[in-house]
Amino acid sequence: MQVLTNYLRLARVRFTKNRALVAAMLLGPIIGAMVAVATVAAEDAPKGAPDEIIIDNFVFTPKDLTVAVGTTIKWVNHDDIPHSVVEKNKTFRSKALDTDDSFTYTFAAAGTFDYFCGLHPHMVGQIIVK
Repeated sequence: MQVLTNYLRLARVRFTKNRALVAAMLLGPIIGAMVAVATVAAEDAPKGAPDEIIIDNFVFTPKDLTVAVGTTIKWVNHDDIPHSVVEKNKTFRSKALDTDDSFTYTFAAAGTFDYFCGLHPHMVGQIIVK
């Protein structure tokens, strides 16, 4: 009986050590993959010059921008489908922008300029010129 008890105690210790090892082996790659995906996502986030607005995934980024009078803003379409940029009072209007096409406009006067995508009106943004 003593031999059986010792055997079971030893098996339990081995199982506990092995269980921790198995858990580490399974969770290690999963956690590593999650960290890698987060790093790649952060690197792929839309980046532009301070006076550049990126169009991607049906969103203008940044949505709101404050600039000085005389600033030239550049909209760049990184989406897979065409978009356009239309100011609500028709102060400026772009042609349809295909992937990687761009549109620039120089703001010569102060004011608030609300704009939207002429093809997808739910896409909106605002430029404040001071």
